[in-house]
Amino acid sequence: MVPVACFGTPGSYSYKAMTEFFAGKQLDATYYSQFEDLVQTVASGSVRYGVLPIENSSTGGITEVYDLIHRYDCSIVGEKYIKVEHHLMALPGTELEDITTVYSHPQGLAQCRDFLKHHENWHLHPYYSTSQSAKRVEEMQRHDMAAIANETSAELYHLRIIAPCINDNTTNFTRFFIIAPHLEEKGKHDKITLVLTVRHEPGALYHVLGYFFYNGMNMTHLESRPIKGKPFEYFFHIDVMGDLRDTGIARALTDLSKHCKYFKILGNYPADSGGIADEIRTDRR
Repeated sequence: MVPVACFGTPGSYSYKAMTEFFAGKQLDATYYSQFEDLVQTVASGSVRYGVLPIENSSTGGITEVYDLIHRYDCSIVGEKYIKVEHHLMALPGTELEDITTVYSHPQGLAQCRDFLKHHENWHLHPYYSTSQSAKRVEEMQRHDMAAIANETSAELYHLRIIAPCINDNTTNFTRFFIIAPHLEEKGKHDKITLVLTVRHEPGALYHVLGYFFYNGMNMTHLESRPIKGKPFEYFFHIDVMGDLRDTGIARALTDLSKHCKYFKILGNYPADSGGIADEIRTDRR
């Protein structure tokens, strides 16, 4: 059994990411409603892995997760992209006109803005996760409540889908990180996530990013986070393609680190990109 800490509850998108990433393995899963509790558990070594969302193709990065992975010194050992299909669901017998309150994770609410604009009288209630929102509706047994979650949650918590596929973007994906207490050496590694700070002077970030260009390293993501107590100074979380076991890449990053105020590699792991390409090709048919 592989001990895994998973954000949300059974039926969540994190749950789907976990089961697909660890397909074929027996899992001993523990579920968390708070990102920090999950990351602390992984950092302590109480579980082998943690699964939690890091960014969405519609609403961008979940910056709190970047901060926590960095703060608790965890390592990124994998990633999984999951297609997001949000549905409005409620107790059987509930009609659209009965609803006054809708529960979902803040990201779920944000990703369904266009649909929700047509129901301005509804009270939108941000909740721990999409799956926990569905569970909450089942527990309350009220016909004026609904949740925005996925089809698996509707099945698990015995809810009826009233309005299917209400997310604004039909090619909407969430990226999940698989984290561990330490880096893993075995297997394929072709993506690197790192965090750095630059000197507070003109052109500093430009010169740092030039290292990736001149060493032929494809940068796929850049996220900035303010440094607490240092106004207008930032941590930069960066994804680049590469394997640290490649001497050229290792040398380039070592050289880069000498020009940064702070530099840390958070993970080197196998990229998950095929699933996105397959889904997009299917949607275009």
